[in-house]
Amino acid sequence: MLKFTIQKKLEGTLARAGTIETKNGVIQTPAFVTVGTKATVKSLTAEQIRSLGAQVVLANTYHLYLQPGADVVEQAGGFGPFMDWHGPTMTDSGGFQAFSLGAAFGNAVSKVATGDAVENISAHAGQLAKVTDEGVMFKSHLDGSKHLFTPESSMEAQWKLGADMIFAFDECTSPTAPYEYQKKSLARTYAWAQRCLTRHAELDVDKQQSLFGVIQGGRFQELREEAARSMGALAATADFPEGFDGYGIGGSFTKDDIGTAVGWVNAILPEDKPRHLLGIGEPADLFAAVEAGCDLFDCIAPTRMARHGSLHTADGRINLRNAKFVTDFTPIEVGCTCYTCQHHTKAYLAHLFRGDEMTAATLASIHNLHFILRLVENIRESLLSDTFHTYKKDFLERYTKK
Repeated sequence: MLKFTIQKKLEGTLARAGTIETKNGVIQTPAFVTVGTKATVKSLTAEQIRSLGAQVVLANTYHLYLQPGADVVEQAGGFGPFMDWHGPTMTDSGGFQAFSLGAAFGNAVSKVATGDAVENISAHAGQLAKVTDEGVMFKSHLDGSKHLFTPESSMEAQWKLGADMIFAFDECTSPTAPYEYQKKSLARTYAWAQRCLTRHAELDVDKQQSLFGVIQGGRFQELREEAARSMGALAATADFPEGFDGYGIGGSFTKDDIGTAVGWVNAILPEDKPRHLLGIGEPADLFAAVEAGCDLFDCIAPTRMARHGSLHTADGRINLRNAKFVTDFTPIEVGCTCYTCQHHTKAYLAHLFRGDEMTAATLASIHNLHFILRLVENIRESLLSDTFHTYKKDFLERYTKK
């Protein structure tokens, strides 16, 4: 069972540094959660992930449910042993896949919407998922077969996947969904949370897994605060005396909402339980999330960007597919201690990307993941040393060149 300890708070903010103890190890928070969607971090081995200093890996319930199947993963001892990862683990609930296959299907809208992506979402004949009060009926993106995810089946699948920390099944709505739908969805997510707590208690009699409730409500302050109060209050009811072990802040925001909407929620949620911001991984967003009281974050962005040649540096992003790097025989970032920067040049990686070599994704992913993991590690150290505001200012001025 999870144990969360706050070591230091940052005066005037909701930021804190702490530790999360799980059955498979201790997480120093704030911490970036490395995403291994299908029990693999694309292009990287578990040993490479460990060498980068990753503390915890998150896998995707929807994808592992479809392939190879939760039963197969259970026979392997859970997704951690399956992929040779023996540290702390998490699985999401599959709720975001309902969003991406339903309301967002065929649209340029994600958990964090920007610019022209913030438009009205209408129904599409091509949608692969349908949400009802019972759960989510969806078609597999692999073979078109029909499946029903319910709060109970999500708990059962996540139990088989064997993560230390799991999430209640929720409905992730579009950033553009109107107030009336967001309110209806919030009631549905709350009802699902109660069903998740009930089924989880039946499965986890020895308290091996920690269950996080998920806070929704879109971009509406009233609904976000209502969700935080209602989910937090579940810990005080007779039916659920212990309530949730932590909370996930689910998502649909514009980038400008991350600091405000997350802060609304964290000002209300129980202070003695960890908070995980789902699907956030850009440097500026990480600072905002920490300041707003988040302890954990997960995102596929660092490795996905890397596979397309876009790499983080202290001076901002660079794209190794640009012609100027073909004869640039310097590291991606001078002074970086990652394997890639210690052994290879921009010219070499540019060559690999232009030649469509698989090694390009590996070397670029090593650098980007190292960059984000070190960034969050440094944010933690700045909290402990009371230098957060200075570190944030100096980092963002250089990274964004402002």
